[in-house]
This record gives sequence, structure tokens and C-alpha cells, in this order.
Amino acid sequence: MRNMNISVIALPLLVLVANSGESLQAQKTSYPAMAPLDRYLMPDEKSEIALARSAAPTSISDGAEVMLLRRTGYTTAVKGKNGFLCIVERSWAAATDQPEFWNPKVRAPNCFNPQSARTFVPIYLMKTRLALAGKSKAEIVQTTAAALDKKELPVLEPGAMCYMMSRQQYLSDDDMSWHPHLMFFISGVAAKNWGANLPGSPVLAADDPEERVTIFFIPVGEWSDGTVAASMAH
Repeated sequence: MRNMNISVIALPLLVLVANSGESLQAQKTSYPAMAPLDRYLMPDEKSEIALARSAAPTSISDGAEVMLLRRTGYTTAVKGKNGFLCIVERSWAAATDQPEFWNPKVRAPNCFNPQSARTFVPIYLMKTRLALAGKSKAEIVQTTAAALDKKELPVLEPGAMCYMMSRQQYLSDDDMSWHPHLMFFISGVAAKNWGANLPGSPVLAADDPEERVTIFFIPVGEWSDGTVAASMAH
């Protein structure tokens, strides 16, 4: 696989792959502030439900709960049967130091398993409420940290993971769909313990100190609709 800088968008997490030809200054100034709220919303409920469900194969997503973004946060549009949760994350799922934190074009379908739906998604839902309330990046970080310190957010359960296999995903301006993949969540800083991101290592990971989790990425060969994905460079 080619060398790349990996950072977390998701919620929940998404992947941002930096374009090496773009200057750091340009990245820093692309989206300096939150855009008008309407640019983040999808007015067509059916389209957002379909996009959310495209994160995982239909054998999983057809029975999942689906949440949609509204003006004050996410609400349940479809009740689930299997404990999974499908949701289209927006740009503030990323760490606040990411240049596309406020990119209104980001649409990142995730389908979380029951463990991550219960214990990882609440962080993203909190960040969403804060973002929609007009809070700054610093305020989002401070409030999230305080909630984690006070145990107001749940402890991450073992086995937490999610699917990001949507062919329609828009993860960043440079790598809109990147590659279909699974993500596994582990508490704390764990990337180095697995030899992740080293030259020749097959393990990809990103430490997210703001959410106090490490995300491991497992690329897969097909999108959720069964079409074959392009091979990743090595």
C-alpha cells in the first residue's frame, strides 16, 4: 500500500487521506468555520435512509436502526431489529485538527454493530449536538473531554466495530470514496502496539486522542452492493 497520512472522520469515524500535492496552508484554510446548516442537511429522507443503509451489506443494514440528521441532532427514522445502527456521519466526526472538520460536502455512511452503537456512537451524537448549537472546536473538545472524565459517556465495549462499504461515501475532497473497509475500535492509544502504519505493515490505524480510541481499518475487496473495488496500491 502507498504511504498515506491517515486520520479519523468517524464517528465515527471516516478516513481522510491527505493529498501530498496540496500545501498544508491550503488545507488549513479550506473550511475555517461551519457552513450554513442547510448545507449539511439532506432534505430527502428516503435518500438519506438509503445512503445510511449502503454502509453495509443488505443482510445487515436491512434490519438496522437508521438515524437521520435534523436541525438539533439525529433522530430515529427506522426502528431496528438486529441491534445495528446505520447513520450518515458529517464532517465533525473528524478530529478538530483536521482541515475538513467543517466540510459540508462530507457524507460518510456507517453501520455500527450493537457494541459500537451503544458505546461509541454517543460521542459522535454529542459532538453533533454541540456543532449544531454553534459551539467552537475548542468548546467541542472541552465538553467531550469533560463528559468522558465524568463517565457521562459509556465505556467502549469489546468487539465494537462498524462497516464503511458504501460506494456513495464522500469522505474528503481528495479521496471521496477511498476504499470499502471495516473499522474496529479499541480504547486508548494502541496503534504502535500493533505495528500499524509502518512501512510494509498490513495494519492501518489511527489514534484519536480526543475520543480516546484507536481505530483499526480493514480494507475489503467489494462495496456493499457487491461490485468489486479497485485494488489498493502496495
